[in-house]
Amino acid sequence: MDGVSVKPVRVVLADDHPIWRDGVRADLAEGFEVVGEASSAPEAIAVIRQAKPDLVVCDLNMPGGGGIAVVRACAETTRIVMLTVSEAERDLLDAVAAGAVGYLVKSTPGPELRSALVQAAAGDVVFSPALAALVLGEFRRLARASSGLQPLSDREREVLQLVARGHTYRQIGAELFIAEKTVENHVRNILGKLHLSRRHELIRYAIDHGIE
Repeated sequence: MDGVSVKPVRVVLADDHPIWRDGVRADLAEGFEVVGEASSAPEAIAVIRQAKPDLVVCDLNMPGGGGIAVVRACAETTRIVMLTVSEAERDLLDAVAAGAVGYLVKSTPGPELRSALVQAAAGDVVFSPALAALVLGEFRRLARASSGLQPLSDREREVLQLVARGHTYRQIGAELFIAEKTVENHVRNILGKLHLSRRHELIRYAIDHGIE
């Protein structure tokens, strides 16, 4: 709207390679304000707690526990998007289970990266296109195989069905007449019930239950 200034998205960049942080900072440019940087998980956690950013862009592999440690420590207070070279299924699902709201590969072009981060800051969940299908497909497979696990509630099944269709948290909240934060809580509960919270457990479960 004319005459109305839009506040920039306040971002913390966490990556142990300064050249990557420089590149992301250059890609972000207008519309974002980098309020802190870090090169390890403990440093990132400290910077996030001090700067209180709107969004964190975090590498998966860093000293001190990596991006997963950052997500586990800070996902309750800020939105965290992984920006990594890893396209491994295990890494993606670990990040989502820990509370990350996005998972993007470092090859994402600058304009697409900016668009995804704007969406993440606004409340959406963002994945690189090839990875979105993977995580939603895993939700569906595990939901079908969840008879031996703690059952999902009717509301959780509704949320899961909409997630599997590619709806954002905001869209799901609007369709089900619940708050966006409530949708996030439902997704976190679903992940817990489907045992997606521990490294290697997903693969072990899939093998034990013959999930292809």
